[in-house]
Amino acid sequence: MRPALDSSSDRLDDVRKIVVLRPGAVGDFVFALPALHALKQAYPAAELVLAGKTWHRVFLQGRPGPVDRVVEVPPVQGVGASETAVDKIEDFVDAMRTERFDLALQMHGGGRHSNPFLLRFGARVTAGACAPGVPLLDRWVPYREPSQRRLALLEIAGLAGAEMRLPPGAQPELALTDADRHEAAAIMPELAGKRLVVLQPGSTDPRRCWPARSFAALGDRLARDGACIAVNGSPDEAALVQEVITHMHAPAIALAGRLSLGGLCGLLARAALLVSNDTGPLHLGLALGVPSVGIFWLTNLIEGMPLRPSTLHAALSVRTRCPVCDEENLGTRCPHDVSFVADVGIDEVETLVHAALRHQ
Repeated sequence: MRPALDSSSDRLDDVRKIVVLRPGAVGDFVFALPALHALKQAYPAAELVLAGKTWHRVFLQGRPGPVDRVVEVPPVQGVGASETAVDKIEDFVDAMRTERFDLALQMHGGGRHSNPFLLRFGARVTAGACAPGVPLLDRWVPYREPSQRRLALLEIAGLAGAEMRLPPGAQPELALTDADRHEAAAIMPELAGKRLVVLQPGSTDPRRCWPARSFAALGDRLARDGACIAVNGSPDEAALVQEVITHMHAPAIALAGRLSLGGLCGLLARAALLVSNDTGPLHLGLALGVPSVGIFWLTNLIEGMPLRPSTLHAALSVRTRCPVCDEENLGTRCPHDVSFVADVGIDEVETLVHAALRHQ
């Protein structure tokens, strides 16, 4: 095993092309940003290619940052998909081998499926995390779970000689574009003199969702303090967004499905505060440097804590047993999709909100 040394001694010579396998969701991409920046800093002349999904290509097209190009990974079982498209996989692998990558990094789990897939790219050197019993890469570190995900991915970048340290200053990890700003301004043009607070009540995991009525009550309190309240969500979360607004007495703006991912970044950059469950938009906000209050369930805070924690005020539920069946949900998951963060109090979150606003 080659350990991740915090120096340039492990850097490769004549690196012209790097690929990083990370075909995940929004939060997964944000967790990888420190590692991607570190790789670009270590190899500034190399083309950095992200093997990701369609949304990565759309979101990153024309956006300044460490990623130079996105290639879309076809459905591969265990690598961002639950099914396999054999003909598309073979075409994809052939194309990747033709690229002649100098360095290929696996940043997608412990390597059971992703390591064999990455090894087929034919890169000069491979690096990544390895769980017990998986095919080994040229340079690897043991896969651990739970772990601080940003640090774990930085450790993988360190295998390639990238420096595992925070860059100086407080530069946001994610760049805004003019298109982001224009889309946000078109949705909410009248914000002059108003303090915008964005509520994000959804999550892909229902256990991470603070109740809609709690978001509504918080929204009313903030509106009484003079805030303009916007409730965001994906198109699939339109009913949840409407539930929050229905239970509010103060007016609020429903944003479900109205913004692209870039437009959401533009809106968050205009916000005084984001209050969110542990989900992709929260981590986008943190990457943009937006003051945020995050509502977390136990180990999710360990995994999702930003490297610069100064913009995050975290409310934490330490519940480990299901409120319905009382089954432990740390190592395994019961079948009940109920909130594990419902016991986080509204007063507690409001206190964090005022602390976040006070320290701007």
